[in-house]
Amino acid sequence: MEIVQKLAARAADNWNAGAVTIAFLGDSVTQGCFELYKKSDGSVETYFDKNSAYHNYLARILAVLYPNVPVNIINAGISGSNAVHGLERLERDVLRHRPDMAVVCFGLNDCGGGEPGLKAYTEALEKIFISLRQERIETVFMTPNMMATEVSCHLTEEPFRNIAESVSSMQNDGILELYLNAAKALCRRLDVTVCDCYEKWKMLSRCGVNITDLLANKINHPSREMNWLFAAALVETMLTC
Repeated sequence: MEIVQKLAARAADNWNAGAVTIAFLGDSVTQGCFELYKKSDGSVETYFDKNSAYHNYLARILAVLYPNVPVNIINAGISGSNAVHGLERLERDVLRHRPDMAVVCFGLNDCGGGEPGLKAYTEALEKIFISLRQERIETVFMTPNMMATEVSCHLTEEPFRNIAESVSSMQNDGILELYLNAAKALCRRLDVTVCDCYEKWKMLSRCGVNITDLLANKINHPSREMNWLFAAALVETMLTC
């Protein structure tokens, strides 16, 4: 990938080569959201921990591989966001910063629209990819994690259990996979690089790993430890594609 060439160029010539900027466009997982809690007014809020988000882990890995290369990170993840919302804010949150590479990750919230929402999802992704290409920004579509496959015994609050029940139905009924397969087909058509983290989660599930227990909120936010999977997968994609 061109991003690796830019990292290597800066590593070889720290005086003259430019800094490297990577933007991340996504939802709550991208933003760095983990556990849920109920506020005093009864509303649901999430714990934010950007230091444990996968973009920060990626920066730490790159700092080991290219210690003299400054890598600027733009976190354009927003809790609750989806592909349509990502398209609406693409100029504001990503394009105006002129990053060298953009990592796009949507699907967890989008699949809540069921099969009727699939068209809006893929159309928004296509417009995002085309806009990034027009601006000569190298693009990676990163598939998200699996969501809960059951209602965890650790969830005691009724609102959380209700959310988990809805989410696990979408996961087990194949709705999320339907969306991601459509997104990957779009990437093949547009020649967009895919970092398929979802398939890595599926592999863990096939090996008997309890996916729900790997989620910080037992619903759809990966644990802090599992955010390393995204970072490692992104580095592998960058170095091998």
